Amino acid sequence: MTASTTRRTTAARSRIAAVAAIAVSGALILTGCGDQTDKGSSTPSGQAANSSAPLFSKLPKKIQDAGVIKVGTDATYAPMEFTEGGKIVGVDPDIAAAMAKQLGVEFKFESGTFDTLIGSMQTGRSDVVMSSLTDTKARQEGLDDKGNKTGAGVDFVDYFQASTGILVKKGNPEGIKTLDDLCGKKVAVQRGTTYEQSAKDQAEKCKKDGKGELSIESFPTDAEAQTRVKAGGAAADLNDSPVAAYIAKTAGGGNDFEAIANPTDAGFFGIAVDKKNTELRDALQQALDAIIKDGTYKAALDKWNAGSGAVTEAKINAGQ
Repeated sequence: MTASTTRRTTAARSRIAAVAAIAVSGALILTGCGDQTDKGSSTPSGQAANSSAPLFSKLPKKIQDAGVIKVGTDATYAPMEFTEGGKIVGVDPDIAAAMAKQLGVEFKFESGTFDTLIGSMQTGRSDVVMSSLTDTKARQEGLDDKGNKTGAGVDFVDYFQASTGILVKKGNPEGIKTLDDLCGKKVAVQRGTTYEQSAKDQAEKCKKDGKGELSIESFPTDAEAQTRVKAGGAAADLNDSPVAAYIAKTAGGGNDFEAIANPTDAGFFGIAVDKKNTELRDALQQALDAIIKDGTYKAALDKWNAGSGAVTEAKINAGQ
């Protein structure tokens, strides 16, 4: 993936009893390079191309002929996308399944390491990226965290909103209420996410305000960051609000963590599409609008208790 691979806005990123092992036990589902993929998931399974679907004609001929939209994801982020029983499940796959009925083709999810997903798409391994990926101007323009041009950038079809979630040990022994309360403490984050950059920004703010050094530990997966917090080695893990809430509710039967949300910094998750592939981008936008209107989008979110992140229309590149 290009250098602009962070997952959230300037504040943050994010992942039921079945997933507690994924979320907390340190199970590292996929920590290798982007080519180490889990190919056991299609949404919906075995569906053939359906040329009579309402939006089939809007798709590029290549996608029509293949009958498949290949989706790059990092399936370690419940409830958004995670692996269960050998399948990739969650909010994103269910939204994709609803869109598939409008488009008449299958969405095939393959899991790889988060910070390689955009690069894999741009080399043709996947058609889109759908992985709780925050729509930012830097990603749109292909810029790294220093503002240097590293790639062509991508377009986003925005489908969800989330804010920063601060995941702390049960009982909140450090008394964390806001990001400022992390000054003088250690934070665990997943490498390559916006939360890693957010932690760096907060560290600079702590230093400027004279509130003590904020130290940062970055890990290949969010599961490792969570394990660090659970063990008391870090005061908090930063990720997306629905993911933090899900982990707090399910990990250890709800006895391991607490989640603190910061709704003032909400940002969009988007389906990333190569800038040259405007026909696919526009078809996805129309499909998302269709499922918002017919109610299947809301049903997909409600299944995972993620309705608070619903958008009311499909926008392109609405991120900041």
